[in-house]
Amino acid sequence: MAALEVLVLKPSSSKPLEVAWGVHVSERWGHREISTIVPSEVQVWVSELAGRRSPSVVIRAHGVLAGILDMAVIDRRLPRNPARGVKLPRKTGKLNRVYLSHDQVHTLAGLSAHPTLVLCLAYTGIRWGEVTALRVRHINFLRRRLNVEENAVKVGAIIHLGTTKGHERRSVPYPELLSAGLAEQCADKGPTQLVFGGGTFHMKSPDSVDGWFVNAVRRAQQANPDFPFLTPHDLRHTAASLAISSGANVKAVQRMLGHASAAMTLDTYGDLFDDDLELVAAKMQDAAREASVGKSWAINLA
Repeated sequence: MAALEVLVLKPSSSKPLEVAWGVHVSERWGHREISTIVPSEVQVWVSELAGRRSPSVVIRAHGVLAGILDMAVIDRRLPRNPARGVKLPRKTGKLNRVYLSHDQVHTLAGLSAHPTLVLCLAYTGIRWGEVTALRVRHINFLRRRLNVEENAVKVGAIIHLGTTKGHERRSVPYPELLSAGLAEQCADKGPTQLVFGGGTFHMKSPDSVDGWFVNAVRRAQQANPDFPFLTPHDLRHTAASLAISSGANVKAVQRMLGHASAAMTLDTYGDLFDDDLELVAAKMQDAAREASVGKSWAINLA
C-alpha cells in the first residue's frame, strides 16, 4: 500500500497526517494488499492503538487508513471500505475550561509584556494564528472591527501563512477599551505590516515553560493564589464567556469565534448558555409582569 500524498491541505493539517502514516499506519498496513484487509483486523488494530494512545491520535491514524481505502473504493479496487464502521474511541473535550472575569483579564494584561495582545485575545476570541497575522489594514478603527483574513501557523520551526480555519474571512468587533492600544501598536507602520511584534515577522507562540505569557500568569498567581492557570488559547474561551454574559446570542458568538455552525458553538459552550437561560427566564417574568399591569384578567404574576 503506498502512502497517501496530501496535496490540498494546509501544512498544519497535512503534517499530522504524515506523522500518523509514518508512526502508526505504515508499519501495520503499508505492506498489505488492500484486498486482503478485513474489518475485524482493523478493529483489533484500533483497539490495540487505543490502549496506548489518546483518542485523537487513534482517530487520526484510522482516518489516514480509511482515507486511503476510500480512494481504493472510488477507483473500484475494493467493493467496500473495511475500515469504515469500526468502533472508535470517543474524544473527550477539556472538562475544566478556564473563564477569566473582566478584572482577571486586566490583571493578566497589566502583568504581561504584551498587554494589548492579551486584551485582544480575551475580548475578541480570535485564535493565536489569526491575531499574530493581523495587519494594519485589517483594522477598521471607525467601526472598531478586526477583519480576520489570514492565519499564521507554526509547523515545526517554520511559520506558514494561509487562510483562516474554515477558509472564511470574518469581521470581529472589539470594545472601545482596545482602541488606544491597537492604535499604539499600529503607529509608524504601513498598511501591510503586522500589528503585533516588529511589523515584519510573525510573533511565535510563547514558550509554555518560560515564555512571557506563562510568566505573566505566574505573577498573577503570586498576587492572588486563586488566579487560575491558563494558556493563550484559554483566552478564546474567556472571550466566549464574556460575550455570552453580556447578552450575546449563539449566532453572534458563532460569527465572532469563526465556528462552522451554531451547533458547534452550543456543543462547546452549552454550559454557559444554560446559565444565560436563567437570566432570559427572569427577563421574561419581568416583561410579563409589566404587560399585565392594570389588566384585571391577568394571571397573578407576583
